[in-house]
Amino acid sequence: MKKRVSKIVKRAFDLSAAVLGGVFAAPVILIALAVIHRRSPEDPAIFRQTRVGRNGGLFTMYKLRTMTNEKDENGELLPDELRTRRWGEIMRRLNIDELPQILNILKGEMSWIGPRPLLPHEMAVMTAEEQAQRQSVPPGVTGWEAVNESKSDSRRRMAEYDLEYVGNWSLGFDVKILWRTFLLLLADKRPSDAFRAPKVKEEEIVRK
Repeated sequence: MKKRVSKIVKRAFDLSAAVLGGVFAAPVILIALAVIHRRSPEDPAIFRQTRVGRNGGLFTMYKLRTMTNEKDENGELLPDELRTRRWGEIMRRLNIDELPQILNILKGEMSWIGPRPLLPHEMAVMTAEEQAQRQSVPPGVTGWEAVNESKSDSRRRMAEYDLEYVGNWSLGFDVKILWRTFLLLLADKRPSDAFRAPKVKEEEIVRK
């Protein structure tokens, strides 16, 4: 019963904070959209990508585009570092690119706090049981793994932080994560994108 009430409180917080945050974020998003359109008019300003959500369902996650879609002579996208422009670096550093995820929260697809929203192939570093446990809650904009990302240098380690969060979840744990997120943003000490989102290594994949 206590757990159920806590989940209701969490969802109420998500909705109220998303509505309030949306009001304040709207001018920032509009300015960012204008900058992206001006600097890179050939592609949509909103980046959409399929991620794994609660109970393993798929959903479309929204972000502001921070890279161009330039391709090589074979039609393949260039490496991220070659497609990232100064305007994209600024948006990532200030976490402005994450603001459209407010819509995902309002739709109930995400929470402010939860496991990192993964691409389907990134789930392969966990067993089926671990995947079910991890996806028993909605993914979050921030989370236990996110505030420990300077230590989670592999996809498996990232998964372990998320599993630890789900296994020990409480409202108090969420408050702790929110506070640590605030401190990290204030200190501007997030690691580089390459470290924060390492590629899945062959040896990490769980074989069935």
